[in-house]
Amino acid sequence: MYLPLYVEPQDVAEATTLMDTFGPKAGMEAAERAVQSRNVGNHLHYCRWRQIERLIIMLSAHTTLGTIH
Repeated sequence: MYLPLYVEPQDVAEATTLMDTFGPKAGMEAAERAVQSRNVGNHLHYCRWRQIERLIIMLSAHTTLGTIH
């Protein structure tokens, strides 16, 4: 699984909004938005939505991901 490499504060806000709106299907919604962006040739938004999708996965996990310091 690839974890978000670069996340901005507005991406976190977007992820939490999607999670509040779509519940467990928030990741799928972000993935669909990524595909739509790719289909219209917007690679920047495609990458952003993929990062948000990964962030949603991280935020909804019930375990710690990565190293604990």
